[in-house]
Amino acid sequence: MVRALVFPGQGSQSVGMGKELYDVFAEAKDVFHEVDDALSQNLSEIIFSGDIEELTLTQNAQPALMATSLAAFSVLEKQSGKDITELASYVAGHSLGEYSALAAAKTFTIADTARLLRIRGNAMQEAVPKGEGAMAAIIGVKPDVAADIADEAAEEGCCQVANDNSDGQVVISGSKAAIERGEAIALAKGAKKYVVLNVSAPFHCALMSPAADAMAQALVEVNMQEPLVPLLANVTAEESSDVAVIRRQLVEQVTGQVRWRESIQSLSGKGVAQVVEVGAGKVLSGLIRRINRNIKTAAIGTPQDVEKFIETL
Repeated sequence: MVRALVFPGQGSQSVGMGKELYDVFAEAKDVFHEVDDALSQNLSEIIFSGDIEELTLTQNAQPALMATSLAAFSVLEKQSGKDITELASYVAGHSLGEYSALAAAKTFTIADTARLLRIRGNAMQEAVPKGEGAMAAIIGVKPDVAADIADEAAEEGCCQVANDNSDGQVVISGSKAAIERGEAIALAKGAKKYVVLNVSAPFHCALMSPAADAMAQALVEVNMQEPLVPLLANVTAEESSDVAVIRRQLVEQVTGQVRWRESIQSLSGKGVAQVVEVGAGKVLSGLIRRINRNIKTAAIGTPQDVEKFIETL
């Protein structure tokens, strides 16, 4: 069976995520401790028993979700006796999850990934003054209609499609005024719902340019290896293995669109029959089922999930 592993992004975090893996498996404990050491912070304590508002801070949420994903992945590798090349033909991740995917594919070390995501989280938070940006989910319209809504709303300021998650679920991002204007436009164009999201910054739009510059500098300074399996890149929905290309795409991703719907369609076109979500929650599994019901999904976030999945190998 041709399989892909995918890794979740912001919004999937919850206090206590990964704690069962930490308690049961030494390899999971090692990942969390490696992230703590890399950041000189007891992030594990925030993940396992902290306040949800502190965990949700962008600079914490990004490395925390990566740590949880890589802990689950390390357990999967160790307990199955198989490496990434035997477990998957492709990897992909939603926004910050792309860094988790690359760490699983050995492009980055876990420590370097943690430090990169801390830089990314801080830079994204600082790029736009609080209250000046916003994001909204448009429910019930096709992606091309959502793009038209963003274009019209952009008369009030920056506004663009941030996440093309699935048919009927598209997120737009930009200035607060533009996002507010977008609601009337969306409802007039047939949207079922228009939900302004509780986010701390307008991710994946041109307002994030300062954060893109910060990541360009950070990525030049970190050692990168060719991934052991190809990455399906957010910004192109096409596979990438060349380090220089991946570095450029990670910079473009900060201001560019997360083409998740197209990425899953691309995986299907490559013969992928199963997509396994590794880490916290099952958000991506739900999106995948809406995109293509012929693709089997599984999620690995607990010891029970690992055991159940290994039985299928």
